[in-house]
Amino acid sequence: MTRWTTEHPGWLEIRIEADPAVHDALSAFLFDLGCTGVVTETFQDHGVSAYLPGHNSPDDIRSRIEIFLRDLKDIFPDLQCPQLSPTRIDNQDWNANWRRFFHTDRITPNLTIVPAWEPVPESVVHHVIQIDPGPAFGTGRHPTTRMCLEALEKLDVPETWSMLDVGTGSGILAIYAAVLRAQPIMAVDTDPEALRWAGRNIDLNGMAEKIGLSDIPLERLDTRYTVLTANMILGEILELFPHFPRLLDAGGWLILSGILRDQVDAVKTGLHAYRFHDPKSLYQEEWACVISRKDHGA
Repeated sequence: MTRWTTEHPGWLEIRIEADPAVHDALSAFLFDLGCTGVVTETFQDHGVSAYLPGHNSPDDIRSRIEIFLRDLKDIFPDLQCPQLSPTRIDNQDWNANWRRFFHTDRITPNLTIVPAWEPVPESVVHHVIQIDPGPAFGTGRHPTTRMCLEALEKLDVPETWSMLDVGTGSGILAIYAAVLRAQPIMAVDTDPEALRWAGRNIDLNGMAEKIGLSDIPLERLDTRYTVLTANMILGEILELFPHFPRLLDAGGWLILSGILRDQVDAVKTGLHAYRFHDPKSLYQEEWACVISRKDHGA
């Protein structure tokens, strides 16, 4: 199995001091901008911290965020002008900063996520996944990831089933599918850094024999799977939609997240166009997860 070891250019930390009322809107915008991690604080300094790969231009990012913040004034006319502070940090410092916000967390009644640098609690008697997310999205704490993990637990799948995880990030969805006895599993991502960390997490959980990693574009894949997961922003989901039916077995399950509540209708339109039926939606905060099934005759 290939492991990615590309040197990372470091990180751009964006720190925004803003009223907690706009934190949800800010977080959604920052993820769309390409941030791989967003931390919000609703006490003391009311800060939002976000992290982008270091090859981004601070001036360009600042300009785009400032335009968005000005637009927020139309919705929140009493909003004080937020303070914006971009800072370059190296990869080691980013990892140290991120660890301050990531601790053992019971995601579902059946699953606890434990950071790689913390011991597994002796009291845990259900499924455990150890994660070192690095710069990759997917600790299980964000609502989009949490809902995907819940959806995997609830699927009506045969005893033998397989999964394709599109935009795998930290690899957490692929790892949980392996815990739930899926095999084979293919985890794909276009970001070499994400694949490197996904490989670390797959090894950390002893799942290297069950999960393959690849940067192959979807248009070049031709294997069908029982389940396909894609925790991505709406634009990426709509762009990849034409490939999903081809990569799923008849009657296969599609789990889509990374979308906002008001984007669910756009996703359902795509599902109908590509012969998926009976979509169900999960909601947490402003986020949504849509689960649907491919027609058995398709």
